[in-house]
Amino acid sequence: MTLDKTVPDAATAVADIPDGASLAVGGFGLCGIPMVLIDALLARGSRELAVVSNNCGVDDWGLGVLLAAGRIRKMTSSYVGENKEFERQYLSGELELELTPQGTLAEKLRAGGAGIAAFFTQTGVGTQVAEGGLPQRYAADGGIAVASAPKPVQRFEVRGELRDFVLEEAITTDFALVHAQRGDRHGNLVFDKSARNFSPLAAMAGRICIAEVEELVEPGEIDADAVHLPGIFVDRVVEVGADVEKRIERRTVREEH
Repeated sequence: MTLDKTVPDAATAVADIPDGASLAVGGFGLCGIPMVLIDALLARGSRELAVVSNNCGVDDWGLGVLLAAGRIRKMTSSYVGENKEFERQYLSGELELELTPQGTLAEKLRAGGAGIAAFFTQTGVGTQVAEGGLPQRYAADGGIAVASAPKPVQRFEVRGELRDFVLEEAITTDFALVHAQRGDRHGNLVFDKSARNFSPLAAMAGRICIAEVEELVEPGEIDADAVHLPGIFVDRVVEVGADVEKRIERRTVREEH
C-alpha cells in the first residue's frame, strides 16, 4: 500500500465529484482559494452543488464562476461579499442561502472534522439565528419560500453566571477543496499566512479532501512542527505551480507619495 496521494492534474482530482455533491471550500474573500480546482470543476460540469465556504468569491473569480454558470444550488456562508450575481440569485429565489455567523461556521466545520455532532455557543442567542425565520430561499414573488428553523437553546453556568447557549450542528461534506503553499506526497500541507484562514477546517470537514499545492515536496521535507494540516485529512494532492493567478478583492494599501 502506498501513501502517495498525488494525482496528475486538477481534472483527474475532481473527476468523481457528481451532480448534487456537497463541498467545503477553503478561502477568505479571494485569499487562499483553490482556483485551479474550481476551474476544473467548472469544466467537468457538475451541477446542483451545495457549497460551504466563508463567501462565494466575486462575479468572475473564485466560487463566483460556478455560481455564474448556475452550478450551485445552495450556499452556506457567513458573508455575501461583493458578488452581485450572488445577490441576484438569492433575492430571485434561484439560490438557497444558509447564513451563518463566521466563527460559528468555522467551528461547525472543525467539529465535523473532529467527529463532534453538535456544540453550544452564545453566538446568535436572541436573534433569528437561534429563533428562526431567516430567509433561506425567496419565492418568485419576493415572499419567503423557505425560512430557517428555530434551534434549541439551553442554559449553562459559565464563570458562575447562567447564560443561554444555542445548539449548532456540525458540518460534514462529500468533498473539500483547498489551496496550500506547500504539500508533500503524503498530503501534509502548509498554508501561506492569512491564506490559512478556513482551509484546514474545510479540509477536515470533507469526506474526501482534494488539495492543490503550489510546491510539491517529498515526505520529510516539511518539518513536522511546521505542518498546518496533517495528511490524514487529505486524500488527493495536485501540484499547480507557484505562478497560479492570485487576485486581490479590494486593495487597502496607500499609494506611494
